[in-house]
Amino acid sequence: MKIAIVTINQPSLNSACRLFPYLHEHQVDVYGKKDLTHNIEELKLYKKLDDILVPAWKEYDAIICILAMGAVVRKIAPLLEDKATDPAVIVINLALDKIVPLLSGHLGGANELANEITSLLPNCVNFISTATDQTNTLAFEMLAKKNGWEIENLKALAKISNRLLNKQVVKVATYPAIFESIPNKDNLELVDFDNLDLNTVVISPLIDSSSLTLRPKIYLGIGCNRDTSVEEIEESVKLFLEKHNLAIQDIKNIASFEAKADEVGLLEFAKKYGFDIQFYKKDTINALENTFSKSASTKFFGLKGVAEPSAVLGSKYGELILKKEVYFGAVTLAGGV
Repeated sequence: MKIAIVTINQPSLNSACRLFPYLHEHQVDVYGKKDLTHNIEELKLYKKLDDILVPAWKEYDAIICILAMGAVVRKIAPLLEDKATDPAVIVINLALDKIVPLLSGHLGGANELANEITSLLPNCVNFISTATDQTNTLAFEMLAKKNGWEIENLKALAKISNRLLNKQVVKVATYPAIFESIPNKDNLELVDFDNLDLNTVVISPLIDSSSLTLRPKIYLGIGCNRDTSVEEIEESVKLFLEKHNLAIQDIKNIASFEAKADEVGLLEFAKKYGFDIQFYKKDTINALENTFSKSASTKFFGLKGVAEPSAVLGSKYGELILKKEVYFGAVTLAGGV
């Protein structure tokens, strides 16, 4: 993380000097007043807190304040924008034995950073006020963050979290493999995508909803005729994504059959978009127990398929969510999660 440590006087700067070495795995800047004693190689000087907090709000992932909590609250209040974008703000005392993640505990990473600092400093106590952390209750925003899922309709999160804290059922519309991967499924109920309401959490890259929605990346399985051009593959993927209201950024990775490992057009496509393409052997594909759409590859290679099995094998959860589609009679595409 890119971290700013803010001090206001000699005692707090002394504390920053002691804290600084513990954060060597992060990119850290220390701010202080001039004419004070320190051992920081490049102390960033300031005159007023307002002069540094405004730019720091955009520049840093986290701001650690070694000053009075009331002063911190007053100074950051005008800067608050959105829990999805505000930086983590942490307050720590002069003795470095009490730490409070004050803002952006989950999405901003304040709780995680405070836990890290607590584990490093001797006798440090971490005061986390987030209810889901204190009660070991599932936090959907942390589930999304951990898995790299985008979050939509974040304002619906508070109601969902309160339902879980109050031991009320929360419906989750997703795929069975993703649902099974969720830790701590107390009071969660798996439902179909046609059974949505405002108390439902949707986990899918395909469903548009006004409910809290978490969007995993998709994994693309690709089959193509011999010597298919990169332009034809690119246009096919574009049409496939547009049909399903997806963008190229929604693709995590691509996969295919090992016989396609020397296809110049496919390799050029992967390189252009930064995909680390995976190729799977015949035995690996045919070992899958899934039922796939009929494929010409069965006749030519003795395979269960190319696009659909590759999408399953290359995906994180092994779920086929978009069956194969053929473009220009040359490119076959399918999607998994």
